[in-house]
Amino acid sequence: MRILHTMIRVANLERSITFYTKILGMGLLRQKDYPGGKFTLAFVGFGPETTHPAIELTHNWEVDHYDLGEGYGHIALGVEDIYATCERLREAGAKIVREPGPMKHGTTVIAFVEDPDGYKIELIEGR
Repeated sequence: MRILHTMIRVANLERSITFYTKILGMGLLRQKDYPGGKFTLAFVGFGPETTHPAIELTHNWEVDHYDLGEGYGHIALGVEDIYATCERLREAGAKIVREPGPMKHGTTVIAFVEDPDGYKIELIEGR
């Protein structure tokens, strides 16, 4: 078994695709409209779905806002140089919501960035 994808609901599909592809550097793997259900699915990731997990962006056509809830945690991405990565993301327009530094009660260097819908993405150095 392996992880295939994580699904999140997004209010503005194009804005989210731009964030995940242009700012975080993922590729748009596939996208399909489902007119009967009034939704679109777009899959983004760092490699082909046959070998890499993806994020499924679900856009329900008649919804323009979601409450994130308390159950959602974050998506984690490994990076080599977290300080340079955060600077590049900030210059591209990303919102860094936790600056790079050691995690509480540990030594792993982490940071958090927020996507356009408010989902948190953890950056972990050296993974």
